[in-house]
Amino acid sequence: MARILLINPNRSGDCTAGIDAAIARFRHKGGPAIDVVDLPEGPPAIYTWRDWHAVVEPLCRRIEREAADVYVIACASDPGIEAARAVTQRPVLGVFRAAVAAAVAQAERFGVIAIVDASKARHLAALRAMGLEARLAAEVALNVSMETLLEPVTVRAKLIEAARACAAAGAGTVILGCTGMAHHRAVVEAAVGVTVIEPCQAAVALALATGADR
Repeated sequence: MARILLINPNRSGDCTAGIDAAIARFRHKGGPAIDVVDLPEGPPAIYTWRDWHAVVEPLCRRIEREAADVYVIACASDPGIEAARAVTQRPVLGVFRAAVAAAVAQAERFGVIAIVDASKARHLAALRAMGLEARLAAEVALNVSMETLLEPVTVRAKLIEAARACAAAGAGTVILGCTGMAHHRAVVEAAVGVTVIEPCQAAVALALATGADR
């Protein structure tokens, strides 16, 4: 059976569980195995460029030792994607890049909700690599911890406010810019009235489109 492996490059078990729940709907009888793992060597969350760079080597080692048909880097900063692609012949997808592809397929301009302000530079670097920075309507940072983000309702008002700010700036779609936001997607979309994209879901849909389910 084919296998899609999502690697959460932080060590948060709760974040990994949230990712697993978000992509559960893609699992079906006769389809590929879709597994979600984290990195024990990783930080609690990817807040800074230092965190981003620190996970590159353990991420590559994980890919080298675990067989899969498609690998997905399950962090919305896509850490180490270039290095990861150099250590395997299999496709390596970044969830942020997948979410942006889904966003621009549905609207001319999109918005991003970041966990912290420091995430914006990493997102912008990815958008420049894709040639799509001009289609970013707005990016709004929550400036909260991963622990706060993972709580059921504490941060939802701030997420809704951020999504509304993106929509007001002209965004026709909004990307949740951290995998810790996965369980808030439906509530934010219903409150704001624009399509809200969860990056891991976008990446698994893209992985399936590569033929991983055949």
